[in-house]
Amino acid sequence: MARLTTRFWVDAYLARLSLALIPAYVTAHGDDTAGAVLVKLATLDGKARAFTRGFDLMTGARNWTELASGDEREVDAAIARQRGFDTDLWVIEVEDRQGRHLLNEDGLSE
Repeated sequence: MARLTTRFWVDAYLARLSLALIPAYVTAHGDDTAGAVLVKLATLDGKARAFTRGFDLMTGARNWTELASGDEREVDAAIARQRGFDTDLWVIEVEDRQGRHLLNEDGLSE
């Protein structure tokens, strides 16, 4: 099965967030074709969570796992460490007081 380019997925994700009136910003632009994506969810109360996309080795399914959560500064430090390992990494910051990120919706695990 053909895979979507990262840029296409990011654009679709940002459009879906926009339709839900959830502000989001690309804070690090990775490789357009095959860069990994990290999503930071800031709840605007000093707290945040960061998610990375991974694979279930048993089923081959893609899933979102939590990389870090807690104080926003600590989450930002974890993201900076990831960027140090992977300069092709995309970072998308989502801002939502209700904690919505839409990553569990159909189509976003592709």
